[in-house]
Amino acid sequence: MATHVENKVTFCRICEPLCGMIATVEDGKLVALRPDKEHPLSAGFACQKGIAFTEVVNDPDRVTAPLRRTPDGFEPVSWDVALSDIASRLTAVLHDHGAGAVGWYMGNPGAFSYAHVLSIMGFIKGIGRGTHFYTASSQDTNSRLMASQLLYGTPTSVPIPDLNRTDLLVVMGANPVVSHGSFLTAPRIKDRMHDIVKRGGRVVVIDPRKTETAAQFEWCGIVPDTDALLLLSLLQVMFAEGLAHTREIAPLVVGLEWLRAQAAPFTPEATSPRTGVDPDVVRGLARALAATPRAAVYGRLGTCVGRYGTLTSYLIDVVNLVAGNLDKPGGSVISGLGLPAQRLVNIGMGALLRRTYRRRRSRIGGFRAIIGSEPAALMAKEMTTPGDRQIRAMFISAGNPVLSVPNGDELEAALDSLDLSVALDFYLTETTSRCDYVLPVTTMYERDDFPLTFQPFQATPFRQATEAVVEPPGQVRQEWEIVGELMRRMSGESPVFAALSASGRALNKLGMPFSPRKFADVVIRAGAGGDLFGLRRGGLTFGRLSHDHAHGTVVTPHLPTGVLREAIAYLRGRIQLAHNDIAAEIALLARPDETEGFPLRMIGMREPRSENSWMHNAPLLMRGDRSHHGLMNADDAAELGIADGSEIQVSSPYGTITVPITLTKDIVPGVIAVPHGWGHKGTGGWKLANKAGGANVNLLTSSEPGDVESLSGMAWLTGVPVRVDRV
Repeated sequence: MATHVENKVTFCRICEPLCGMIATVEDGKLVALRPDKEHPLSAGFACQKGIAFTEVVNDPDRVTAPLRRTPDGFEPVSWDVALSDIASRLTAVLHDHGAGAVGWYMGNPGAFSYAHVLSIMGFIKGIGRGTHFYTASSQDTNSRLMASQLLYGTPTSVPIPDLNRTDLLVVMGANPVVSHGSFLTAPRIKDRMHDIVKRGGRVVVIDPRKTETAAQFEWCGIVPDTDALLLLSLLQVMFAEGLAHTREIAPLVVGLEWLRAQAAPFTPEATSPRTGVDPDVVRGLARALAATPRAAVYGRLGTCVGRYGTLTSYLIDVVNLVAGNLDKPGGSVISGLGLPAQRLVNIGMGALLRRTYRRRRSRIGGFRAIIGSEPAALMAKEMTTPGDRQIRAMFISAGNPVLSVPNGDELEAALDSLDLSVALDFYLTETTSRCDYVLPVTTMYERDDFPLTFQPFQATPFRQATEAVVEPPGQVRQEWEIVGELMRRMSGESPVFAALSASGRALNKLGMPFSPRKFADVVIRAGAGGDLFGLRRGGLTFGRLSHDHAHGTVVTPHLPTGVLREAIAYLRGRIQLAHNDIAAEIALLARPDETEGFPLRMIGMREPRSENSWMHNAPLLMRGDRSHHGLMNADDAAELGIADGSEIQVSSPYGTITVPITLTKDIVPGVIAVPHGWGHKGTGGWKLANKAGGANVNLLTSSEPGDVESLSGMAWLTGVPVRVDRV
């Protein structure tokens, strides 16, 4: 019998560039992935993780049937048995303890599936007020979102650098050559940065480590977690030397003189002893940013996960503003979906999210809700601390928080204390192996998709949608199908669930069954390039994108500028610079930073062949007996008698790990770097990952409320004080 081979156009959803891919399918099975040469932006590029994803789809360790935990391990059960028991036990929790006893954690990959996000939102709303919601954003992005909420009145207005036109790009706490961009969807981002240099511009990378990105451009070393001090010094120089574009920006802002006063004490000479950056370098950079008509400062993970993540993100935008580079071609630009009446949409969204922020506070620590979510660092304590709204039933989708939140051992133990724990995943991991049920879900190539979350962050406004490449194996289902069926079974417990179930039945009778795809189609049709529901002939719809523009289509070659007011959700339409919370953070920042007995500072680092914790079971990415190791300054190691390749014990005030170390000159003295996502312990079902092992770096970080960033609930993951000893 002849083999049936198809090559299907699709795109990768491991990380944010969303590179175009060609999937080779033989007799319904995915057998290979290769870069799409016809993709308008990625143009034949894909990283090794994207190529290796065939091994994830076909992994023999993959969960393809519902699993129930027993005293002797996991056993497969039917969907009916699993969902009936889950619904029964969840109903009991709700009757006995209310909606506040239920929690949901969504990991990073969940953001790459619009249907996944929408279904969780519906579930949480239906369970009722008080439900706990957590995402990986409190280990990643919440401080950036909080800065936008303060400045523009809504967390959804996030500036990105206009890469295609900038002449000076300053990169802080990011390594886009490895990460491929974050809060910035820019396929072939390394090439785009080299294009800046080719047209006579500069790329300056400010980082404690000479990263893969810094090695290709200009590197400015900095002491970890002092980015806010450097940014305040840039502002001080601009104001003191008359470089600030005050006349230009005055009509756009409230609190400009307040900002000037806040920055005044932070001269480059005053901050240099703590940042390690020479005052002349600071002055030169401030002058260049203010004098270059097309310049942008861009910060990411390293600027978000320190003790002052919100302040640092706020200051990045403010430096761009004061230098005259916000909402300018080649500067830092707030994009969007190009929806009609965008300002009204932002005003409404901003008002709703500000109301949630003011009203909702976490039970532990009293942290305010960012985009409706609580600090994931406190999940374990919310499970184990008695009282009203103690979590007793927990759902975890697309995440491995035992390896990603601070103090993972605490969370692992807390999961065992629950009345019900359910994971939606395709692996038995360090987290899911502690759950009562593991429900098998699709990979990205087994569902249709439109990258809804990442549309506002595209350096080149672009649209692409895809159909499923292959059918799900075994009994695998999409997250929204699982959640929808659970909601149907619990329709008697929730008016929202009942209404949704009734609507679903009515649509089925009309021959129009509901799916989240209809929502994505509405967004595409209403946004830039959309068909406006038939008013624009030939405009885009989900179907036209996936069939007529399978390789994707550029909506416009450049980011729109002159649209800043549309992005501001405050009724007066002006950026709010003055905030008591920001002033309080600046006052804290001015205090000396000393932790006796822990003289070094630890930072994280991205690895080209890792994606957090979840791709360590792909043989292609683990070839060469790849293992976990950290980096340490060679001079620091010599003082301690530590040899290259030896194992060291790293201790913080919160925990201790042991890890092999590689020595280098390409890291600031006093700093060690340890990748996250390792620490596989053999408790799960992924054999290759378990063999690789490694150390869970987040055991060195704190889950105490006092160590969680106060404004946004961010975990403190960089600049952690540590001590190193020989093993």
